[in-house]
Amino acid sequence: MNDTMIEDQPPHAISPTAAPDPKETVFALLFAISFSHMLNDTIQALLPAIYPVLKETYGLSFAQLGYITLTFQITASLLQPLVGYITDKRPLPYSLPVGMGLTLLGLLALSNAHSYPAILIASGLVGSGSAIFHPEASRIAHMAAGRRRGLAQSLFQVGGNAGSSIGPLLAAWFIVPHGQAALSWFSIIAMLGVFVLWQIGLWQARNLHRIQRKPARSATAQARPTSGKIAFAMAILVMLIFSKYVYLVSLSNYYTFYLIERFHVSVQTSQYYLFLFLFAVAVGTIVGGPVGDRIGRKRVIWFSILGAAPFSLWLPHAGLELTAVLTVIIGLILASAFSAILVYAQELMPGKVGMIAGLFFGLAFGIAGIGAAVLGKLADHHGINFVFHFCAFLPLLGLLTMFLPDVEGEGRVASAKAGK
Repeated sequence: MNDTMIEDQPPHAISPTAAPDPKETVFALLFAISFSHMLNDTIQALLPAIYPVLKETYGLSFAQLGYITLTFQITASLLQPLVGYITDKRPLPYSLPVGMGLTLLGLLALSNAHSYPAILIASGLVGSGSAIFHPEASRIAHMAAGRRRGLAQSLFQVGGNAGSSIGPLLAAWFIVPHGQAALSWFSIIAMLGVFVLWQIGLWQARNLHRIQRKPARSATAQARPTSGKIAFAMAILVMLIFSKYVYLVSLSNYYTFYLIERFHVSVQTSQYYLFLFLFAVAVGTIVGGPVGDRIGRKRVIWFSILGAAPFSLWLPHAGLELTAVLTVIIGLILASAFSAILVYAQELMPGKVGMIAGLFFGLAFGIAGIGAAVLGKLADHHGINFVFHFCAFLPLLGLLTMFLPDVEGEGRVASAKAGK
């Protein structure tokens, strides 16, 4: 069976037959892994989406809500690089349904949690499932990408962003009216995810030849930066991840409270505004990868971080309607950053796809978790409005992009022409 036949199949009916040409893009696999990413992140998005319910039910402070996020994010961030490193050495095709199974256990535990420590334990289980899912799923996207690595990562990421935007809607429709116990209803989503990921594991097991274990030797490869320059570039990428995810967590975790406190909207209405922002993030994500394939990752990183600064600085001074518009614009611009950063780092250190994916997903989760806890403390002591004034300056760190080396050169141009 060739790639054309595979591409014609729906995401839930993937053949395990090996694809002969690793340079061809297997779109059915990309859509399937994106769909499973959507299911995974829909479940994860339920956690911050029900914070207003948890705050009211258990009398939690903003700091305690931040610690819930910290538990989830730190669990995920510490395990993800390790999972990526291990699977670089020895691919584990059926680890994905195992990870989704842990997420299912965490979801059921959260729906039945009746104390703050139980909520933290359940959050840790969900984080562990995420740690297994993200690096290996990103590897599969890389395997199925062929020449279109940026597009593949964007398709993978947009599934997660779509899930993150759907989560608040589901919380508004089901959890806010029916309470915390309604979380158990979403176990159906997790079970569907286990089924889809098992099918993906079958494909991965039969297509391990598509893994690039050693970087190809070429003229551009010979001109790669030195180890010192690579370390310096990685440090800059970490700072860019910091600016992006601390700012995003200020919106994903505390935007509803900001709207409730400043504009006196209802909890349910605030969830709709949060959906608009997260949906904009999902839409913007799909642009960064293919544009990076065409014009270069570095240019996309420039625009996606620094380009959000004028709007983030304006946001704390805007009215309700303009706030909604500005958050949509910010979401669209910022969303393209991660796919570009991830593929840039993988090209900077070829042959370490799983470790790089695990490292950067781990950094994203860890930085977001620490950021949520710190911002929660700031909100408790200085108010939620102060948090949004403070975070408005974070996108200015995008200026650091000027120090990144060019690791694409002529190779990117050739790849873009090949993808036509």
